[in-house]
Amino acid sequence: MPPKPKITRDMIIDAAFEVARKTGVENINARTVSKKLNCSTQPVMYHFATIEELKKAAYKKTGDYHTEYLMNIPETQEDIMLGIGVNYIRFAVEEPYLFRFLFQSGFAVENSLLEMINSEELIPVISAMQEEMDMNIEQTKEVFITLAMFVHGYASIIANNSLEYDEKLIEKHLERVGTGAILAIQEEIK
Repeated sequence: MPPKPKITRDMIIDAAFEVARKTGVENINARTVSKKLNCSTQPVMYHFATIEELKKAAYKKTGDYHTEYLMNIPETQEDIMLGIGVNYIRFAVEEPYLFRFLFQSGFAVENSLLEMINSEELIPVISAMQEEMDMNIEQTKEVFITLAMFVHGYASIIANNSLEYDEKLIEKHLERVGTGAILAIQEEIK
């Protein structure tokens, strides 16, 4: 008789990610994850001393997935900043449980805007924006913060089913906010 396949740490994290994705972070527990893997709870508890530790690992995976999602901008999209903003809001529409896990569950390790803007996960986003806007890194971060507050507000309202998703209207609003933020920075430079 062949041995049973071994349940790895990565398999458990993937299963916890899927539980969070389908039903929310509050449903990650040893039973739901083991059920997803079609195994007992023993492998889950072997690899993770606590469910909190497992949730943190699933949070990291969710953050990586979110960054990849943001940067998946169609080649036809000329304005990278607009593409990232729209993707952020679209993520809230398409992945509301993961959006809430990332931004409304208390698992974020950053405690301030400065920590958020300097986080490793944002490097690809800030770099793409900096290249497009032809500004220094500090100016780019200032524009990013303005846009992030606006985009996050929009996405939060949508993720909590309080606003209908209208991509054309959202693009129009994002273009205005982005243009305004860039003009404000340029005005400060003068």
